[in-house]
Amino acid sequence: MMGPTDFGILAFSSIFAMVDPLAAAPIFVNMTRNVPEERRRLAIRSIFAAGIAMIIFATIGAALFKVLGITVEAFQIVGGLLFLLTSLRALQGLEVAEKVESDGHDIAVVPLGIPVIAGAGVLSTVMVLSGQARQPGHQLALFLAMVLALGLTLLILFAAPRIIRFMGKSGQHVMSKLVHLLTAIIGMQFILNGTSKVITTILQSR
Repeated sequence: MMGPTDFGILAFSSIFAMVDPLAAAPIFVNMTRNVPEERRRLAIRSIFAAGIAMIIFATIGAALFKVLGITVEAFQIVGGLLFLLTSLRALQGLEVAEKVESDGHDIAVVPLGIPVIAGAGVLSTVMVLSGQARQPGHQLALFLAMVLALGLTLLILFAAPRIIRFMGKSGQHVMSKLVHLLTAIIGMQFILNGTSKVITTILQSR
């Protein structure tokens, strides 16, 4: 089993890749175009909302495994497949366009916090990682990874207007592809980890 430091690095890279703040940045800028003076406040509130959702899923993840009789290996394999397939579709240019509009309500929680920042992929990732974090050191590493990923995302949202102007559409496209490639690799690693443990268990039971 990997140590807390290695697990923390894996957790951070997985969460940060799934959050994909560079993809969230243009959505954030577009949704706050009529209230530029409120951008910092909305960014902070959206990160806070996403953090609460992630903590809830990380907390109930292990409990759900026990209640439903789900093994960590099974969730690793299924979660890895979801990450891999989602990333491959994105790499092939099959992203589903997501239109988000504000009708006057507070957009910091929904849709900015959830699902733009903490979408299904992020929450699934957190649940997979929480199932693997059996020791206090690993649980602390997971918490710090979430804090760091959300902290960096907040900084990117603060700088989003300047980043969008600097990168342009081509730069955003290239960076998004690189992030999805990383996510696909992480998904494949989850599948390999889960499968190898299942095979080892079967061989040992004979």
